[in-house]
Amino acid sequence: MWWKAILLWFALMLLAIGNGTVRIKLIIPYTGLTTGLAISTIMLCILILFATWLSIRWLGPATASQAWSIGLLWLAMTLGFEFGAGHFLFKKPWSELLLDYDISQGRIWVLVPVVTVMAPWLIAKARGMLADG
Repeated sequence: MWWKAILLWFALMLLAIGNGTVRIKLIIPYTGLTTGLAISTIMLCILILFATWLSIRWLGPATASQAWSIGLLWLAMTLGFEFGAGHFLFKKPWSELLLDYDISQGRIWVLVPVVTVMAPWLIAKARGMLADG
């Protein structure tokens, strides 16, 4: 199950990169930054849920605990990549990376890690796969 969860996380990252490209090239030029970021955030959340829906039986969590463990793994990998690569590889300052989480500035990016951590449990539950809830 774990190698499948890691493999699917890489697929989710490809979806996130594609989403970012669409955001920069197609959405923000027509909507402006704040609205474009919000649209992109919602789109990525939907993509994460859809990919999880398509793959949850393949991932195979049998219990809520297993589903939450997959979500926590995805969350750790996502935040590790976002902040690790963002700061150390792409040289973005911490303040810029944290700005996406500032709801008072109209940034709703925090929904992406929330959906990421919850998706395996939500979808497995919705598809009737979980033995313990």
